[in-house]
Amino acid sequence: MNTPGTEFRLLGPLEVHDTRTGRHLPVPGARQRALLAVLLVEADRTVSVERLAEELWGDRPPRSAPNAVQAHIARLRKLLPPPTPEPPPTPGTGIVTTPGGYLLRLADATTDAQRFCLLSAEGRAVAATEPDRAVTLLSSALALWRGPALADCRSGPICTAEADRLEEHRLITLEAFYEARLRSARPDGITGELERLTDEHPLRERFYDLLMVALHRTERRGEALAVYERARHRLMAELGVEPGPSLRGRREALLRHEASLSPVRLWPGSRSDEDPYPPPYAPHATAETDELTRIGEHLAVLTRQLQQLTTRFEALTTHHPTPPDNPDHSHEERTAGHCGPIRGTEPPARK
Repeated sequence: MNTPGTEFRLLGPLEVHDTRTGRHLPVPGARQRALLAVLLVEADRTVSVERLAEELWGDRPPRSAPNAVQAHIARLRKLLPPPTPEPPPTPGTGIVTTPGGYLLRLADATTDAQRFCLLSAEGRAVAATEPDRAVTLLSSALALWRGPALADCRSGPICTAEADRLEEHRLITLEAFYEARLRSARPDGITGELERLTDEHPLRERFYDLLMVALHRTERRGEALAVYERARHRLMAELGVEPGPSLRGRREALLRHEASLSPVRLWPGSRSDEDPYPPPYAPHATAETDELTRIGEHLAVLTRQLQQLTTRFEALTTHHPTPPDNPDHSHEERTAGHCGPIRGTEPPARK
């Protein structure tokens, strides 16, 4: 297998793809796939045997776990190209044993997650000035998805957290894609697609917001106002909160009969041209940035789990509803400040 021709695919079931020959290299066994997935998520970082064992067997690994991990690593090494002996000018892709555990050296191999994130970042960066180009870039990013991220490797905490982060980034990219389409000369057919997205993600206010703009653009103001009422009903029923300032502002603009509505969402405390989600997988992250990223990632997962638990709790206690902490903030806006950046990034410094 030639290293520059290797792509690891995480945006769907795990695959190892030789782009030179077009062949898919099979990774047999659920535990071997999970092990490779963890090493890919933590590429170029040492992962301890204890963390690998937890990913494969949960919080009660067998006594033979270290030996079993070693055996799985040996099998994976037969699939992956062996690392180049040190000190080489350019080390190759491969699994390296370190004093603290194991490390997957990515070298010149690529992942579809990296390509997705870079295309998404590039598309979002030009959305305001070159919306047609942004549509093309964001469409290419979304086309890389073959199903839920790490669909067959989500039994452990590391892969579950990574899959959740990638899914959130996919939704962010979808939002940017439809915003760019509303800015561009290609808005046809957008209302039906946004209707479907509001049904699939009923608590995500941005899709309602974009749908209201799309309906207004086609002179369907009454339907746009009905979308707001539908969003309000769902948010109140599921979470006990009113729509946030952005969605309420859109409704007020419609009631004022404003002739033109911009699809841009103004985040509280941010400039209209500022991307609240900076490009992921930025190179040369410092040690402090790396630590902050890890903390942010854990907070993102905990936030998502809290949302799920809150919804379930309220469903079980319908006869004793709990009043919301602050009904003036949307579900997304109350949690946005707690969602960490995607791996390798931090928000741009304000001057």
